[in-house]
Amino acid sequence: MLTNQLASKNSHVRVRILMLILLLSAVAYADRSILSMSGSAMKEEFGLSAIQLGFVLSAFSWAYVLGQIPGGLFLDRFGTKKVYGITLGLWSLATLAMGFVGEFASGLSSALILMFGLRFALGLIEAPGFPANARVTIMWFPSAERGRASSLFSSAQYFAVAIFSPLSGWLVSRFGWEWPFFVLGAIGLIALLFWLGYMHEPRKHPGVSAQELRHIVDGGGLVEIDSLQERKTKPRVSRQLVKKLLTNRMLWCAYIGQYCVIALSYFFITWFPIYLVQARGMNILDAGFATVAPALFGFLGSISGGFISDRLIQRGWSLSWARKTPYIVGMLMAASLIIAAGLNSNFWIIAVMSFAFYGKGVAAGAGTWAIIADTAPKEAVGLAGAFFNGFGNIAGFSTPILFGVIVALTGSYSIGLIFVGAHCVVAALLFLFVMGPIERVGEQQQSAESDYAQQETQPGIKPV
Repeated sequence: MLTNQLASKNSHVRVRILMLILLLSAVAYADRSILSMSGSAMKEEFGLSAIQLGFVLSAFSWAYVLGQIPGGLFLDRFGTKKVYGITLGLWSLATLAMGFVGEFASGLSSALILMFGLRFALGLIEAPGFPANARVTIMWFPSAERGRASSLFSSAQYFAVAIFSPLSGWLVSRFGWEWPFFVLGAIGLIALLFWLGYMHEPRKHPGVSAQELRHIVDGGGLVEIDSLQERKTKPRVSRQLVKKLLTNRMLWCAYIGQYCVIALSYFFITWFPIYLVQARGMNILDAGFATVAPALFGFLGSISGGFISDRLIQRGWSLSWARKTPYIVGMLMAASLIIAAGLNSNFWIIAVMSFAFYGKGVAAGAGTWAIIADTAPKEAVGLAGAFFNGFGNIAGFSTPILFGVIVALTGSYSIGLIFVGAHCVVAALLFLFVMGPIERVGEQQQSAESDYAQQETQPGIKPV
């Protein structure tokens, strides 16, 4: 009876799945950024120097990049539900454990080792998270909806800032630096229960209707990529496959595009507030409020980019230009932050930054994870996402360092702004002139072989 009802109506399970990975992504972002809220109190309690605290803060990014490829391989080998579930549980426990550092540390050295070790472990454990999100998107969404889906989970960073930063600040001021770790760790463990209870492959989900399943399959959703049979029969990762992921021109443009987007993100969360204080004369409180507008516009841009890209596909645009056009336009908009280098008004600097981060959001929503979902080889979706996210997140530590070097050598934040804006121009030009058609890796060769065979069968035409 239930089967007949599901067959006769259209369900929307994929929307609930998307809300679930949005929640998990927001928790992941909050867990990785929570140390910035508790850091001052921890620094005071344990007697950490600024350099030592910076050392602890950097542990996550290094480990996160190093963990991308192993995380992607685990996803392709063991499936999304199992790997995401295990890592979610472990990273929540690592977050909880940070709150107990004071109980186990006998002095500064032991506290420093424990904090660095736990943050490094958190980076390694969280590494499969966004490649897993890409697998879920490929599995549950047709091509014409992947832009919106990708833009929503990509916007998790804004949800994390908007929701968990005020919560963490209140917890630190009311109960102490340990409590944000306790609360977020507990939220992660509760989210794990939702994940294990609701996440299934599309064909095995008890709530999905035949109509929704047909919509996903007919639209290009790869509903079988997580099935046991699919994982058993797919070829092992080979040198040839890795070479394909590392030598494909289209994928390299996507990798560099993600690097440039993340470079802007890390400029915003590291040097932008410092720029407002040191170069623009704002006090710390005003600088904190000044970052709200660009963050809000970045969120709106991210949602807009995904919707615009999917809408263009529905209107008959090719997949290539539906993904590339919003990315190119968005990055050229983001390049306008260079204008701030020549402005004297703080109001107009914030206005320009808001416009620029709206453009950055459009680019990220349309042309980052949506592209990797459209192009990853079927047999290596997790690994392709790992390469993509790994190369991109190198900007997480390279951009703050290079920006600081530029400011130190030149004494000018304006040149630093030009350096950041140049990323936008380079990325836009790569997508416009170098990337070529966006199509799934592996299908490119099949398409070429099909054209070759067709030419052989046509009289008077010889293949070249």
